[in-house]
Amino acid sequence: MKWENTGQSNRQPLKGWVVLITGAASGIGAATALEVLSNGGIPVLVDCDEQPLARMAQQCGEDTMHFVADVTNLAAMLDVVAQTLSVHRRIDVVFANAGVAAFGPVAYVDPQAWQRCVEVNVFGTFNTIRSALPALMRQQGYVLINASVSSFAHPPAMSAYAASKSAVEAMGNVLRLELQAHGVGVGVMYAGWVRTPLVEEGALHPGFVRLRATMPAFLNKETSAQDTARAIVRAMSKRQRSLFIPAWLRILFALRSLLHLPFAERELVKAAPDIEKSYLEGLATEGALASSFGPRERERTLARNREPHDGGVS
Repeated sequence: MKWENTGQSNRQPLKGWVVLITGAASGIGAATALEVLSNGGIPVLVDCDEQPLARMAQQCGEDTMHFVADVTNLAAMLDVVAQTLSVHRRIDVVFANAGVAAFGPVAYVDPQAWQRCVEVNVFGTFNTIRSALPALMRQQGYVLINASVSSFAHPPAMSAYAASKSAVEAMGNVLRLELQAHGVGVGVMYAGWVRTPLVEEGALHPGFVRLRATMPAFLNKETSAQDTARAIVRAMSKRQRSLFIPAWLRILFALRSLLHLPFAERELVKAAPDIEKSYLEGLATEGALASSFGPRERERTLARNREPHDGGVS
């Protein structure tokens, strides 16, 4: 089936579609998997955290395909796609969602943390899409990239995250041009604060709290992962070019050229020394890794350092 919506209804707009989701064990990815399922789709889950992924797959149903894989490993993602096709024979949608955040001023952030953030967010997105493209072309499917509002709003101490999300936004815009002749739709998602473990971990860092304090109340409101997932599934069914969560971010996006003029940066400039001070205090007491990563990514890094790991699929 191509994309004529054959056999679909308003109640199940993704009926029969195979949807590959990275970062599927928690947060936006997990909520999207459940929403895909409730809309008739077949979620295929990918994440590097084995136990949370297994629990998520159980929630989706015991036959749900799920893969423990590191998206930074192209061979692993090629294997994920090959195994998915061996069972389902098709992939209709790819949601390139896996991501991590590194925090800290450029002068002090742990270099390995900065690099890892870019590797997961940029190379992981590339590997995911590249691996699935032949299957997507056959189905004339759809790709959705999680670019985040940080792709155009660049706060202090978030250089790795902002740089990586800017990169994948550009990747999505290029892909849209390249794939139109192949009938593949490409969407870029711009989300603000979504209530996920990544955002909750940020609240543990005094510098991150100070950063959010620079923003007016309406910019600090959080969207639930469930509401976000509902918007994502609508975007999949309509093959949207862009998705803004919340929707009013479209206005901020239109004004993006103004965001880094002096008047708009005033509060961030004031906050930068406080953020740096908080970071350096953490650096002195907790060390570079603890200061630069949240608890989950810190544990993943320590685990990778302890054991030889090829990043493959299990």
